[in-house]
Amino acid sequence: MAGNSQRRGRRVASKASAPKGSGGKNRDSLAGRGRTLPADERPWHKAYSGTEKLPQRTAWKQEKERRAAAEEGRAPKIGKPGSKDTTWGKGGGRGAAPANPGRGRQPAGRGGPRVAPGRKSNPAKDAAELLVGRNPVLEALRTQVPATALYTAQGIDVDDRVKEIIRTGADRGIAILEVSRAELDRMTGGVLHQGVGLQVPPFAYEPFEDLVAAALEQPAPLLVALDGVTDPRNLGAVIRSAAAFGAQGVFVPERRAAGITATAWRTSAGAAARVPVAQVTNLTRSLKACQDAGFMVVGLDADGETDLYDLEAAVGPLVVVVGSEGRGLSRLVGQTCDLTVSIPMISEVESLNASVAAAVTLAEVARRRAVEG
Repeated sequence: MAGNSQRRGRRVASKASAPKGSGGKNRDSLAGRGRTLPADERPWHKAYSGTEKLPQRTAWKQEKERRAAAEEGRAPKIGKPGSKDTTWGKGGGRGAAPANPGRGRQPAGRGGPRVAPGRKSNPAKDAAELLVGRNPVLEALRTQVPATALYTAQGIDVDDRVKEIIRTGADRGIAILEVSRAELDRMTGGVLHQGVGLQVPPFAYEPFEDLVAAALEQPAPLLVALDGVTDPRNLGAVIRSAAAFGAQGVFVPERRAAGITATAWRTSAGAAARVPVAQVTNLTRSLKACQDAGFMVVGLDADGETDLYDLEAAVGPLVVVVGSEGRGLSRLVGQTCDLTVSIPMISEVESLNASVAAAVTLAEVARRRAVEG
């Protein structure tokens, strides 16, 4: 008996298969969740090595692995709790989170953030920051970082650090606000906050023209310029060195460079309150303006034409230009400098960290000026 294969108008070609791909559904499902945390930063993973309180289930996993490894005569494949600092984030602006970030929800029944510690949206230029983590907040309060509010989560586990945070905040007259942990999670966008957050107002930059004019009023004018330094900790360290060795100000580009964040302020150990900092639209034009005002502009370069110890211009009006962490001075900035200076080193180390190079140079400038004076 003939089957359907004999009927008229039967299908000859194979039936079309389902289209490949998910139509973007998989991609959309990951939107806004940030990068996947490495195993040693996941509080629920046996490889967790963070400084957060170890969850009971994670401790059980690690102990189970220890026993299994002992029976098999091998090293246990577990983390080392307390060996990796997870009290604040990584990358640009470590430990800082925007005051009004996007959503940062956490999976039900699971501790830790869904986004990487420190991951954040781009806040408005004049937006306040929220510094989080018990150690960062305590350090910021100790170093007199300006703050407008201190947030604490309800039911927070009070230890010595939290007690000092609350006491110091109250002594400084900072508003202390108790919010739910869910609200603090929302405010930080999923960053590990340990139940505390310090709201830091936007930094007030000095106008560049005023910075130059104030420096010229001093007997020995000295300014520091940063060319593309993107790490706020390096910026804070340079400001601290500038204060220590008598510089009257620091100026940085507005774009593709670190600004004064809570991290930079904390690293400066409060020096950002004493040393004026300016942002400039075009660093090359600003350096030329300094030259027109009578400054000698010297750039730090590992292949510089002048040895730091032979820098006779150190006793006059001077601008020290520090290059970025990776590529050093940009081409236009290098061409604008009156001369480039190298720091003599006896080892095979290729270069110094930007903030260390600035500190060494400023110390030599201060020494020469003290001798000449």
